[in-house]
Amino acid sequence: MNHHKANRKFGRVTKVRNALMKSLARSLVLEEKIKTTDAKARELRPIAEKMITTGKLGTLASRRTLIARVGEDAATKLVKDVSPRYMTRAGGYTRITKLPRRAGDGSLMAYIELV
Repeated sequence: MNHHKANRKFGRVTKVRNALMKSLARSLVLEEKIKTTDAKARELRPIAEKMITTGKLGTLASRRTLIARVGEDAATKLVKDVSPRYMTRAGGYTRITKLPRRAGDGSLMAYIELV
């Protein structure tokens, strides 16, 4: 049964889907604004929110968790630059802005950015 399995699969197997989300999360942290499909942006939002919340803790364990999730350079930027900006904010660190459909296949496009 497929109950409570609400995540989108994107036509990929689990390992490839996880690598896609890791890559998108890493790009979002390093670039602070990325253009992707609307579905991918919606799947990425909770991952990014949780990463920033983890970065706000500032402990060694949280830093190692982030390194495992997005790599060392993105984790360093997250802990030193991004997370301190949101210390007084309780959540809602990302914004999704819808864009016109992609010309090639008509996919819904969106920007996801850090607020």
